[in-house]
Amino acid sequence: MVSNKDDLLDSEINQVETGDHDADLVPKSRLSGCFNRETYNGALVFNLGAFLLPALYSTLSKLWVANIDSSQVVTTDVYTYIGVIVNVLNDGLPRTAWSVIGDKSTRTTTSRISLTYTLLVFQITLGAILTLIFVASSEKLAAAFVPAAVRDTSLRYVRISSVEALSSAMEVAVGCSTRALDHPDVPLLISSIKFIVNIVLDLLIISRFHVGNYTPTINTQALIRMACDLSSAISGLAYFLYLAAKLQRHSTPPHQKPKVGFTSLKTLARPGIWTFTESALRNSIYLWLIHGIVSMGLDYATAWGVFNTIRWGIFMVPVQALEATTLTFVGHAWGKWRAEVGPTLKNPKASKRDLLVMTRSAWRSCLIALALEVPICIFLSIWGIKQFAFYLSESEPVAVITQHMWRTIDWCYIFYAINYQIAAILLATTTRWFLIQALGSNLLWMLPWAIAVTRIGMTPENAWSYDSIIFGGALVFDFFNVSLVVAIWAWYLMRGKIPLAPVHSSL
Repeated sequence: MVSNKDDLLDSEINQVETGDHDADLVPKSRLSGCFNRETYNGALVFNLGAFLLPALYSTLSKLWVANIDSSQVVTTDVYTYIGVIVNVLNDGLPRTAWSVIGDKSTRTTTSRISLTYTLLVFQITLGAILTLIFVASSEKLAAAFVPAAVRDTSLRYVRISSVEALSSAMEVAVGCSTRALDHPDVPLLISSIKFIVNIVLDLLIISRFHVGNYTPTINTQALIRMACDLSSAISGLAYFLYLAAKLQRHSTPPHQKPKVGFTSLKTLARPGIWTFTESALRNSIYLWLIHGIVSMGLDYATAWGVFNTIRWGIFMVPVQALEATTLTFVGHAWGKWRAEVGPTLKNPKASKRDLLVMTRSAWRSCLIALALEVPICIFLSIWGIKQFAFYLSESEPVAVITQHMWRTIDWCYIFYAINYQIAAILLATTTRWFLIQALGSNLLWMLPWAIAVTRIGMTPENAWSYDSIIFGGALVFDFFNVSLVVAIWAWYLMRGKIPLAPVHSSL
């Protein structure tokens, strides 16, 4: 009897991870194994490629700027900080895709595509508005995020980089939606176009081997990146529209046509209000702390930018790819469970077996994250960090500071890698609980420290003593915080104490 139950459980888990229970939405892929995007392994391969290519270019772009003028390397971080502001928008409705658009058991194909169309129109409109606001307030942005030594020469760079608000809004909306629709090949296409075109243009125009006798500037690099961001985002949007038409032909009933609508916006906004609030709180505190880091001087600010480039360019690529894969399959499993217990039931109860089926992708991602990130941390700390930092900045003082930063808190990122996967359980199921865990992290750790640093009187000499506690401590605190919240969430769900909004297949 136990054996039969185990066989049934394995069958259900495999069904969730391969998508075999939903033949209506996505035609069966002719590819198998690690290239079948409807499976966990296949989606992970596509996601690794999609996150790796932008990280590679971000690393190379600092090298190009270092060759042009090493003092201007810090200016390129404005692009990152504008991206943090835009993330308040991008982390709102798009992150509802996993639990709403990713629900392929209780929603029809037409419904899911209608939700995606609505999300895209909303995000692109707000992205365009933000771009205009950033261009108009470029002096204030430079004052907040560029060291005084290079501020006057950075205004044009800030204005050009402001277009990131539009391109990233489009890219993130397309990426989240298409992953939830089991098409991670769309964000991979976006990343591939961006990477290839960027590298070719950079080599031809701003590298040491560029064509012509002119002297390139960092503004040249910004213009190239702006053009590539827009062209790749538009290409991804066009590819999605093609796929949407193809998916619609396979839908049931085929005569229904997806459309943008206020009803779809309300469906997205219901869980989106929690993800938007979480993002606004987290990014506001982060930018507050970044403003303090920028005020510590050129070398310290540059080292922080190089540190983040290495972190996002090497360490975070597998973490983000695993998280995107986790979100996709936890979202699918959540939708399947809702369909089984009754999508209109307000307080459903989940069994231990249900929880295992829903969350197994997250625990699988945790194990893979540990296997990948522990060796990466050890390698960078022992051999690679100083040389890599100097390679990106062309500055010995910056390389020394960056090495000290990494070696102080490198071990904390192991907790971060696991925390990402565990938090994805809440993000792909009940975004209200995702906000609850974020409130714990931000209000109990980050906010008190953000207030404290304004009274400490930090200097470039002692700044990292505090910043390492703030940022490194947050990574460890987040791990225990999200683990506790997920445990409470599971306990409440098994007892039917989590109210859920009814799901209607037409919405």
